[in-house]
Amino acid sequence: MIRTFQARLATLSNPSISLSRTFCRTMEVLSTKKCVPCNTKDLRTLTEEAANQLMPQVSGWDLVNDGGTLKLHRSWKVKTFTKGLEFFQEVANVAEAEGHHPDLHLVGWNNVKIDIWTHSVSGLTENDFILAAKVNGLDVQHLLSEKLSRPAQTGA
Repeated sequence: MIRTFQARLATLSNPSISLSRTFCRTMEVLSTKKCVPCNTKDLRTLTEEAANQLMPQVSGWDLVNDGGTLKLHRSWKVKTFTKGLEFFQEVANVAEAEGHHPDLHLVGWNNVKIDIWTHSVSGLTENDFILAAKVNGLDVQHLLSEKLSRPAQTGA
């Protein structure tokens, strides 16, 4: 907390500090944020431009336009069908804690796919990025197929 405050103060007082330090702090904050209720007036639909700016903070996810609705999409290969169900249980635990629920798909016997968007506004909100960041933070490596999983992209 103190280190974050000191870094923020240094950034504000020294314009030569790079934007990447601010960006890295923002990434840390996203995964520690809490989703706001979908019926709140504070919930704002993100523009495609705003969503694209947040994409580096949720590595491995794709921004897709599904019939005019922006969504976050990611897929994984799991070791077995039951490992896919375990994967979904891990995601469900986070989703329940956040009160924000993704669409989960188990396709075939080992293809796990997740789509996240805010159904109540038919688009993306910060909640979606918070949930994606929290899914990225799950310890699910033991469930994934080593040969077939799409490696997570790392932010620079």
